[in-house]
Amino acid sequence: MHFQLDDEVQAFRKAVRAHLEETLTAELEERLYRSGVAHDDDFARGLVARDLLAPDRRPLEWQLLQDELMYADAPVYLSETTRMVAGVIDKTGSPELKQRIIPKAMAAELTIALGFTEPECGSDVAAARTRAVRSGDEWIINGSKMFTTNGHIADYVFLLARTNPEKPKHKGLTMFLVPLDSPGVEAQAVWTLSGERTNITFYSDVRVSDVYRIGEVDGGWAVLGLALQDEHSSGWGPHLARLLDHAEHWARDTTDPSGTARICDTDVRRRLSRIAIELEVATLLQRRCVWMTEQGQTPVAEGPMSKLFSTEALVRAAQDVNEMVGPDALRSRLEPTAVEQGRFEYLMRFSLGTTIYAGTSEVQRNIIAQRGLGLPR
Repeated sequence: MHFQLDDEVQAFRKAVRAHLEETLTAELEERLYRSGVAHDDDFARGLVARDLLAPDRRPLEWQLLQDELMYADAPVYLSETTRMVAGVIDKTGSPELKQRIIPKAMAAELTIALGFTEPECGSDVAAARTRAVRSGDEWIINGSKMFTTNGHIADYVFLLARTNPEKPKHKGLTMFLVPLDSPGVEAQAVWTLSGERTNITFYSDVRVSDVYRIGEVDGGWAVLGLALQDEHSSGWGPHLARLLDHAEHWARDTTDPSGTARICDTDVRRRLSRIAIELEVATLLQRRCVWMTEQGQTPVAEGPMSKLFSTEALVRAAQDVNEMVGPDALRSRLEPTAVEQGRFEYLMRFSLGTTIYAGTSEVQRNIIAQRGLGLPR
């Protein structure tokens, strides 16, 4: 097992970086930061034009693309959820639904948000109470979903609903693709600690054709598992890399009262070294998942290990950097005197949410314990 990058992969990464430098303008970054919405239609279409939305490349190149997008803080969250759901539809959707959704999704002509979590259920997704009742060739949906990020601008939501309350909670669920312009759908803004806009969405007698059902009736948990496997294998090391780069830049350009560069301070070097070590571990854990995929294996426990370690390392590093920089680190991006464009303050807030996204740290530890170590529930 080795993770060296050959010339072809290096060239691909260089091309991705050049595209991001060209398209991620200061004006776009400012607008995204102020709106809290990580999506831009023109940017998404630009990825399609460069064959970077869902390129047919080997797993390592695919991972490097994800790394570069994450490092640049590119507005791809809605594009990623769209791609993920399109992949699920390709595996389990009806021929009609595949024809209707997949080509447009891959051309950035439609978008799909995720509708799993509910206000009263937290991380226990299987406890969903949103109901779907069959009415001829349609389903009538009532309920609500929490953290439906981009639900106010997406075309569809990938919705988990309970279709049989008499069955055990994991066996009475069905997945639907609900058009968000349907009568009875409402999205209300919810703002997170990081400044991101997410939503609580409400469904009141929403009628959905059976064409939009994904998978078997009451078989939604298996369909959802396809999506969650993708999410649970995420790695957040690129955010750690960006934080480290900003911290090193600050340490080299800032001096103490005696005029000595802060990079010469023993405590500063110790903190930077610790972040660099954890970044290396996070990168290796993610590359192991890529290697397993190349070998035809599924990183069932290794994916959660990557996600768990990288997000908690990001939290530790953000706290370390804020302590190292001191009060100046608390100046936000909108403050003209903020050091490193306010990245330290922002990443401190942002890091906390990463331990929740794509499954909380507690959920990840349970998966590792049960599926990796064979421990009982």
